[in-house]
Amino acid sequence: MANSQVNSGNPRVDIEYRRKKSAEEMKQQVVSFALMIFLTLIAFAAVAMKASAWFIIPFIILLAVVQVIFQLYYFMHMKHKGHEAPSMFLYSGLLIALITVLAFTTIIWW
Repeated sequence: MANSQVNSGNPRVDIEYRRKKSAEEMKQQVVSFALMIFLTLIAFAAVAMKASAWFIIPFIILLAVVQVIFQLYYFMHMKHKGHEAPSMFLYSGLLIALITVLAFTTIIWW
């Protein structure tokens, strides 16, 4: 079904459906926000432990990647249908950026 919104012809049913979907979406956003705050606190705790930079830097980058995924899929609604074209441009840009970083890294190191 291309359109995920139900149109029963009964305005009361449609309003209840939209309220249910909105409440579900809000719950997912609140949980995602709480997880992002938790990940931020973990990053601060890792730095406060004063561990080795060889551990802290990759760990913080990993936490940042997880937070970007949460941002894209929950707050920017990339998980919804109809966002295939922006997703394609976003992922192709990410691929080009990663290839560029890899190319410059290998040029410098070898």
